[in-house]
Amino acid sequence: MTEPASKAVSEAAPEAVSPEAALAEDFKTAFREHPAAVAIIAARTSTGPVGLTASSVSSVAVAPATLSFSVTRATGSAGGLLEAGDVTVNLLNVEQEQLALDFARSGAPRFTPEQGWEHFPTGEPYLPQARETLRCRIASTVKVGGSTIVLAEVLEVLHGSSIPPLMYQNRRFGRLDAHSFEA
Repeated sequence: MTEPASKAVSEAAPEAVSPEAALAEDFKTAFREHPAAVAIIAARTSTGPVGLTASSVSSVAVAPATLSFSVTRATGSAGGLLEAGDVTVNLLNVEQEQLALDFARSGAPRFTPEQGWEHFPTGEPYLPQARETLRCRIASTVKVGGSTIVLAEVLEVLHGSSIPPLMYQNRRFGRLDAHSFEA
């Protein structure tokens, strides 16, 4: 006796996952569990300020002082940052979670007076309440897949709040436990 076609289809084995797709999922899982500090990268463009939330900021070199970050496309805010040339990297504190959310969502309010933005004499927006603000000039970019890695030379550092840093892990914001680092 044969089974009805609908039952045979529903019991069919799931399609095999390609090795590339499996590796991509494993890679995303690995970094989803790896905590990272949160920053807002901002710039002034001819059409106004642009900015986005990033957890990819990393130090690269001390001389010349250089940092890196990545953006996933060259349009919208990311495109504006890449075209601007000069950017600010605002390392956020745990009290700035709402700002991180605002700059992570398309269409959310940005650069409002309530958010506390100020401007360098050179025009770049920055957050004086951030833990640290680094004013940078983009030195080079490298396209990797659908992302662009940015290397930016640090021109100036403003020290701000001593409130613990805002962290991101497994799609949630949080804070570091300072006691974990005590000797």
